[in-house]
Amino acid sequence: MRVNGRCHCGRVTFSAEVDPEAVGVCHCTDCQSLTGSPFRVTALVPRAALRLTGGTPKLYRKVGDNGRGRRQYFCGDCGAPLFTAGEGDEADDCGIRWGAIEERAMLVPRGAIWCRSAVPWLGTIGSLPASDGD
Repeated sequence: MRVNGRCHCGRVTFSAEVDPEAVGVCHCTDCQSLTGSPFRVTALVPRAALRLTGGTPKLYRKVGDNGRGRRQYFCGDCGAPLFTAGEGDEADDCGIRWGAIEERAMLVPRGAIWCRSAVPWLGTIGSLPASDGD
């Protein structure tokens, strides 16, 4: 599936070929800290399937709880997380941050990892009072 994406301010843009079956949720504490939410959704793609179409993201390296280094790409202007990539044997693996994808509503997570870090109240969200706007 062809997708397009951008950072929050629109400076960094991209396109990619995504397998809708390769979308997952991560509950690790790094993803919780970085997003300010209980989990992160990512679409996994080969690095060759991702093409920058405008702007250049900034990057930093973070070592995760599993001891492996990950390259974290983000917009230097608005700070929006965009991609992640592995190192060494995982250098060709790239994860596109779901929130940066314009067609994200069509990409339903198919699995979850680091579930031992999942917040215990996550299953209660469906019973919260809800509103369609303000």
